[in-house]
Amino acid sequence: SKPGILTDWPWKCLGSFKHVILAPWVIHQLHSYMVKDENERDLSSFLIFPFLLSRMFHNQIWITLSRHRTAKGNNRIVDKSIEFEQVDRERNWDDQILFNGILFYVGSKTLPGASHLPMWRTDGVIITILLHIGPVEYLYYWLHRALHHHFLYSRYHSHHHSSIVTEPITSVIHPFAEHIAYFTLFEIPLITTILTGTASVISFAGYITYIDFMNNLGHCNFELIPKRLFSIFPPLKYLMYTPSFHSLHHTQFRTNYSLFMPIYDHIFGTMDKSSDTLYETSLHKQEDSPDVVHLTHLITPESFYHLRLGFTSLASRPYTSKWYLWVMWPVTFWSMMVTWIYGRTFVVERNLFKNLKLQTWVVPKYRIQYFMQWQRQSINSLIEEAILEAEERGVKVLSLGLLNQGGHNRNGELYIQRYPRLKVKVVDGSSLAVAVVLNSIPKGTTQVLLRGNPSKVASSIAFALCQMGIQVAVVQKDEHHKLKVGFGTDAGNNLVLSKSYAQKTWLVGDGLTEEEQLKAAKGTLFIPFSQFPLKKLRKDCFYYSTPAMLTPKYLENVDSCENWLPRRVMSAWRIAGIVHALEGWDVHECGNTVFNTERIWQASLKHGFHPFMMATESKP
Repeated sequence: SKPGILTDWPWKCLGSFKHVILAPWVIHQLHSYMVKDENERDLSSFLIFPFLLSRMFHNQIWITLSRHRTAKGNNRIVDKSIEFEQVDRERNWDDQILFNGILFYVGSKTLPGASHLPMWRTDGVIITILLHIGPVEYLYYWLHRALHHHFLYSRYHSHHHSSIVTEPITSVIHPFAEHIAYFTLFEIPLITTILTGTASVISFAGYITYIDFMNNLGHCNFELIPKRLFSIFPPLKYLMYTPSFHSLHHTQFRTNYSLFMPIYDHIFGTMDKSSDTLYETSLHKQEDSPDVVHLTHLITPESFYHLRLGFTSLASRPYTSKWYLWVMWPVTFWSMMVTWIYGRTFVVERNLFKNLKLQTWVVPKYRIQYFMQWQRQSINSLIEEAILEAEERGVKVLSLGLLNQGGHNRNGELYIQRYPRLKVKVVDGSSLAVAVVLNSIPKGTTQVLLRGNPSKVASSIAFALCQMGIQVAVVQKDEHHKLKVGFGTDAGNNLVLSKSYAQKTWLVGDGLTEEEQLKAAKGTLFIPFSQFPLKKLRKDCFYYSTPAMLTPKYLENVDSCENWLPRRVMSAWRIAGIVHALEGWDVHECGNTVFNTERIWQASLKHGFHPFMMATESKP
């Protein structure tokens, strides 16, 4: 609340280019290792950069694991929400790794005995362990208590405690000055082993990895330490904390100050009395049973990084392709292999809407696979398994999200016919998508151009507009004929076959070609009715987002964006499932069935959802 000196990191002004500060050290060390003779090469210094990368990978594993487990709900400790504010505050969690990297490089060059380290020294490992148990843990305990004095707390440590519900990376979210103090403590074993000539690569890497592991463990917000460990070795309770132990420090503030070993809280009487109770409660907490499940799938191989389980900084922003993700193609490839081999739907997100528990499940398939004939059976089996699991767990509504592609499950009708006694209501969300598009058309519009692949959303929009007296133009004869047959005489009179593209309002779907888009008149408004956004080719035209609505503030635990949509904006297909559950509608919406569009539109507004259109011009 009152930032003190050295609060900001020195490279804050570099923004996302901050990682270049390591480039001179890395390049110099790589060049030195390559040009020197084998006997002169310093392997320990060369390994600094790979070790820094491994630390980032280690932390990312914890982030993914924590977010997956807390979304499922089993063993979750603090049952509160995380919002975008916390994600933004914790975005620069890798600053401390850059800081450590600089110190390691400087130390290896300036400290006698800090270079050309052996891989292993038993005496050095023992010294590191003893110094951590003694001076490091003791001094940290009193430093931590000092940081909770109002003078230091308001200037430094309150930044860390802004996160009541912790994530693994919360552990390293501190002002720069605090990290200087922490590293000063942690370097006691490192410097001692260097000065005594007992340092080794394993003792250095092992100690830092231990610190990272315990930090992530203590802030992961789910209990995973089995009780039998403390039964087998009772003194362990004084030597290793649990996630629930440190979680109490973030909710109570004045207890459980210890670093990783609770012994000093026991000695000085600052252990929270509810530590054991919370540990037992968290350990036995069962997985959540959601009321509404949104079933979706991956889009592209790199879209995995944009999931809530992926990179938090990417997930908290609308989906866009990043050039640096191409550098990670080996990781991307293996993530694809894992999703294909694992072959099971997984939970990525939980939300709370009034009294409804919401979850998002992801089918491990990519968009392109929905158009492959040989993938149809596998995809249908995964969706069917998800529906049956939802039925077994008492889910009220399951919305199909992006899974209505390829036409091979007839918008979910296949599963309803196969299991006619399903209690869970399967909703494809078409009615709300139609309603959003209809209410996005500017007032006073007298004619629109309809373009895109045939679908029940497209035909429903066309029929509704014709009934409203708005002329709907199509450019293909077969499309005109099919729509005309289903409309009847009155509505059909407003459906016309057009040879021009002069209409100022275009309702477009997936089938719109680039050539057709270029034929649009200047100032044309493109309104998508498809689930995927239109590629913006025209700088002189305007583009609406895919059918979506703004969510009310009481939708909780929103810390990621839904694909390409802005923050706190949700697709119409996903909202439809929530509204069905809120209203208690005992009907499916799948196959050729379209729910009453006006009714679901009014119900959405009643429950706090707001229209969202966001017209944007295409960028050069």
